[in-house]
Amino acid sequence: MGVRRLLAGLGSAALAVGLVSAPAPTTAAPAASAGSASTAAPQARAATLKQRIEALPGVVSVQRETAPEGYKFFLIGFEQPVDHTRPDGPTFTQRVTLLHRSTARPMVMSTSGYNVSQSPGRSEPARILDANQLSMEYRFFDPSRPARPNWRRQLTIEQAATDQHEIIESFQRLYRRNWITTGGSKGGMTATYHRRFFPDDVDGSVPYVAPNDVVDRQDVYNRFLGRVGTSQACRDAITDAQRRVLGAGRDYFLGRALQTAQDQGLTWDIVGNPELGWEAGVVDAYFAFWQYQSQEDCAGVPTAETSNEDVYDWFDRIVGMTVYSDQSITGFVPYYYQASYQLGAPHPYENRIRDLLEFPGADVAPTFVPAALKPIDFDTAAMPDVDRWVRTESERMLYVYGSNDPWSAEPFRCGRTAKERECLRMYVAGGNHGASIAGLARPDQQVATTRLMRWAGLGPTDPARLAVERGGVPDREGALDRPEQRRLGVGPRLG
Repeated sequence: MGVRRLLAGLGSAALAVGLVSAPAPTTAAPAASAGSASTAAPQARAATLKQRIEALPGVVSVQRETAPEGYKFFLIGFEQPVDHTRPDGPTFTQRVTLLHRSTARPMVMSTSGYNVSQSPGRSEPARILDANQLSMEYRFFDPSRPARPNWRRQLTIEQAATDQHEIIESFQRLYRRNWITTGGSKGGMTATYHRRFFPDDVDGSVPYVAPNDVVDRQDVYNRFLGRVGTSQACRDAITDAQRRVLGAGRDYFLGRALQTAQDQGLTWDIVGNPELGWEAGVVDAYFAFWQYQSQEDCAGVPTAETSNEDVYDWFDRIVGMTVYSDQSITGFVPYYYQASYQLGAPHPYENRIRDLLEFPGADVAPTFVPAALKPIDFDTAAMPDVDRWVRTESERMLYVYGSNDPWSAEPFRCGRTAKERECLRMYVAGGNHGASIAGLARPDQQVATTRLMRWAGLGPTDPARLAVERGGVPDREGALDRPEQRRLGVGPRLG
């Protein structure tokens, strides 16, 4: 914690936890007469929740928004050092949201690894625990971006982990029950990286469908994609559709995509060539199908009898035929930079279509990074370091994967001493990138919820615990529990 934030924290800690009232007005109120003393407002009032949040170190703005019954929802600006190794240097404002239930409930901190939604919503752990939820926007995603960013120095997994640490450290002054971190996809990676650098910040973590590219040049995704699902016929059908689009039908499909781009004013400056951008999307379709669809959706894969119009619509729905235009990529540049610098990413699955490609090997993360940010020297030490920590030192980690999700091809491994450290890895049979605790087989679901509730400090008579023990994971409640959008970049195949 920087000196500036430490001093602010010392001055506001009592107000933050509600031990004193909010500051009194500078102008004294008129004295009440003896006859009206019993109805006069007290001179000192307990601080409101909004005031207590405003008093927390690092908080620079708080705005209350509409929330479902039983909750309060706030949009919060949090001041962070641009470079945590220089805590007294320049700062930027990071967006955070708070879905408040009660200070007597646990706190779940959720990270997507991207932007943060400005609408209230619960993660699955928050739903299970009837918990509060704090959600953080990842640094460099607009508008949580420094004014003059140094991408290589400031957009690292350690800098982002320290952002999360600072927020947790601040809000733990107000929310003093147990804390759980969670996130799906890149958010699951983010939750893991935070625990690597700050293992004792929270009481447990639930990363969902989090890939782990330990050595980026050693790719296992293509081997996984060659046997994913239960039907070779389905895998062949997707490949046949790709070959149709890239081969005999190329003029029609490319022409329609470029016409759509022209009609919508789309540009292709980042990838440098519209045909390359279109082709990369077609390559992505195989990966994207298994990432977001199920085995049952194989029935909808185009056949030789499907019209060109319907084939185009299928690809546009699965991946997007203009998915790599500037307008789609720009908001995800921080991700593509990280994938090119530290995170790693799958190699393109081109095994059965390479002979039809005009740009073989181009569907990789650096292709989607603007030229001004290149060249990028890959950090070969970052991921092996995290992988070693998870396998040998991590504690109270619950990883949830989908067995058909391509991102599960390189999962985090808990290691030989997993049982002693309470590191668990579970799979939803046939699950995709939306895998959840609710989708686990009943015995696994019981193990997962029992561990989670214990880590969260829920006693045997806690209503949320009793509800789960009676009926399993609670059902979703309307818009509050809308399915999470788990994406790794705008093109689904990229990690």
